[in-house]
Amino acid sequence: MIVFLARRLVFMLLTMLAVSIILFAMLEVNVESIAVRVLGAYSTDTQREIWLEANGYLRPIYVRYIEWLGNFLVGDFGESTRFNTRVADILWPRLGNTGLLALFTFGIMIPISLTLGVFAGMREGSRTDRSITFLSVITTSVPEFASAVLLSFIFVFWLGILPGTSGFTDGFSLREMILPVMVLIIYDFGYVARMTRASMAEVMQSPYIRTAVLKGLPYRRVVMRHALRNALIAPFTVIVLQINWLLSGVIVVEYFFAYKGFGALLLEAALNNDIDLIQACAMIAVIVAVGTQTIADIGYTYLNPRIRFT
Repeated sequence: MIVFLARRLVFMLLTMLAVSIILFAMLEVNVESIAVRVLGAYSTDTQREIWLEANGYLRPIYVRYIEWLGNFLVGDFGESTRFNTRVADILWPRLGNTGLLALFTFGIMIPISLTLGVFAGMREGSRTDRSITFLSVITTSVPEFASAVLLSFIFVFWLGILPGTSGFTDGFSLREMILPVMVLIIYDFGYVARMTRASMAEVMQSPYIRTAVLKGLPYRRVVMRHALRNALIAPFTVIVLQINWLLSGVIVVEYFFAYKGFGALLLEAALNNDIDLIQACAMIAVIVAVGTQTIADIGYTYLNPRIRFT
């Protein structure tokens, strides 16, 4: 286990290093374009040369990369041209807001999707199974922007019981969290429920489950102690990987409801060519993606000790 963890840690570091090199090369290899983005298309060559010299862009690219990587490791992400302040002052609050959104979404979605998926898998082919599968397919098929428009029409314009934006202008408000959380739950719960249903149905048809039932063990004990643990391997992977989706893949929801989260920040950085902010957001997303994958791999060994990684 220690060897496995060490290998996964080395793999994580090498992956993040490779991505950082690619990201830095893509955004900063053409220093002239950087000067144009900052100074504008009507700036002169002399002005660009002065700016590049003053900001150290005329040094070799490997020197600038090492300096940038060192600053990133100590939490210095540079300056945001869009917000005219340090990137760290913007990034961490936005990351915390998205984390809060993910916490509410996971806290509601996971129990619902796992419960429905287990019930459907235990009664494969029954009316309950078909109903849950139909509901899961319908909700997963509706994109986030469509469900956001529909829910806004119902709860904001028709019933008038919920606010249409989640900007938290007067501080944190639980009412403003309801709509974005509902949109994410509706879109994502069906995917997790179907994965759980498929895994549970497969496990329930396994020979060892049939043997346990034929031996007279209580059905509830067979499900809870033998079937459920193995059935949760596939859903566990899906659930952990959803963390990465909730971090950078909820741009539509955050933008629609004016929620000041990480996804909306990444979109704003891209639209305004904010190089330092784009680099910081991309690296944070990579760290979360690689980290969640490692957590999923480690979780395999606990859910099923027969699985070993070499």
